[in-house]
Amino acid sequence: MTKKELTYKEAFTRLEEIQALIESNKLDVDDLSEKLKEVSVLLKICKDKLFLASEETKKILEEIK
Repeated sequence: MTKKELTYKEAFTRLEEIQALIESNKLDVDDLSEKLKEVSVLLKICKDKLFLASEETKKILEEIK
């Protein structure tokens, strides 16, 4: 996986691609292990971005009250 920071959409799209690969049952065990490691990183990226968006939304809503 590249070192550049992925957008939420890019990370989510990659998760969907990996899901399709896993569901195809065409991965061997070594590839599956590597894909699961990548999934872990992608999930953290998505989680962090969602948390940040949530916090920013709360801040904006507090400011307009």
